[in-house]
Amino acid sequence: MSIRRPTLSLVHPVHQVHFVHIPRLLIVCAGLLLSVCCVATAAQDNTLTEAERKAGWILLFDGKSLADWRTSDWKMSRKEPEDGAINPHRSGHYMLLHKRAWTNFVLALDFKISKGCNSGIFIREYSLTPRPMKDVGYNGLEIAIDDTTGTGYHETGALYDLVRPTRNAMKPAGEWNHMEVTCNGALISVVLNGEKVTEADLDQFIAPNRRPDGSEHKFDAAFRDHPRSGFIGLQDHGSPCWYKNIKLRPLR
Repeated sequence: MSIRRPTLSLVHPVHQVHFVHIPRLLIVCAGLLLSVCCVATAAQDNTLTEAERKAGWILLFDGKSLADWRTSDWKMSRKEPEDGAINPHRSGHYMLLHKRAWTNFVLALDFKISKGCNSGIFIREYSLTPRPMKDVGYNGLEIAIDDTTGTGYHETGALYDLVRPTRNAMKPAGEWNHMEVTCNGALISVVLNGEKVTEADLDQFIAPNRRPDGSEHKFDAAFRDHPRSGFIGLQDHGSPCWYKNIKLRPLR
């Protein structure tokens, strides 16, 4: 009768189990490490990353204070920030302005609107003295922000009443959007949620109340002659809206 000898194993059974699960453990650990690194490198709201600082970006709002902002009649806002965002509605005047004037720049920000909202981002707002029978908004250029879905002269991304957006790339009311506005000499461009939607050359606006194609707009000014420096403003047009992560990179 033959005797079956037991097979010898060089690895303890417990060790075999651990060895089998090592690759899975490595994958899990690598995933956790990647998540931690991503969180560590991502910018928190209303802050600058190290890369942004090195690139020359300036933070215009820290999420806590409106000390660097004034109403368009140059008073302090009647309201405090709301959950780390500026809501210009009922702040005290036509718009809230960053207190420093800028010339050529890239402005980046996130915004969220309420249902039925009508607001806008003003650039090169100057002066702050309204002309007779005009509101102070006539002294600047407005990037329209409205709860609409079209591509008209008054819809989101338009250079208000001057240049229509190629498409409406805004997300529905209640969701955050990212916008970048570039002012470089006579050239104005708007990027909304990663898509360039508007381009304008102010040098082509050579007559009051006329677009380059001869059609009429509401402004009694030739925007070729509009000041190339001014304030950045967030409009209160009767509706709640919120702005955060407001950053600016000056252009030479």
